[in-house]
Amino acid sequence: MELGCIPWNDPREPGESILRARLEDEGFEVHVWRDPADRIYSEHSHDCDKSLWVVRGQIVFQVSGREFPLGPGDRLLLPAGVTHRARAGPDGARYLIGQRR
Repeated sequence: MELGCIPWNDPREPGESILRARLEDEGFEVHVWRDPADRIYSEHSHDCDKSLWVVRGQIVFQVSGREFPLGPGDRLLLPAGVTHRARAGPDGARYLIGQRR
């Protein structure tokens, strides 16, 4: 998996069930996650590949000086071991986290 941000380009609204089904079809174990407004995550990494897909709100990920702003339907591919930080938007964020070892 390579680091990447995939914007939503489907004419349908990015409903949670559609996003979950897509992640599961790709072999991810899926969890729902919610962040309150302006939640900040300090620098960290994970030992597995992750795919985060925003259902509501906004969140910005920072990786190696690059920012990846995500809104509803936008997706971040985050390979295992990539150091990153994040902050939720002013209305918080609800997203699906897919993880795959």
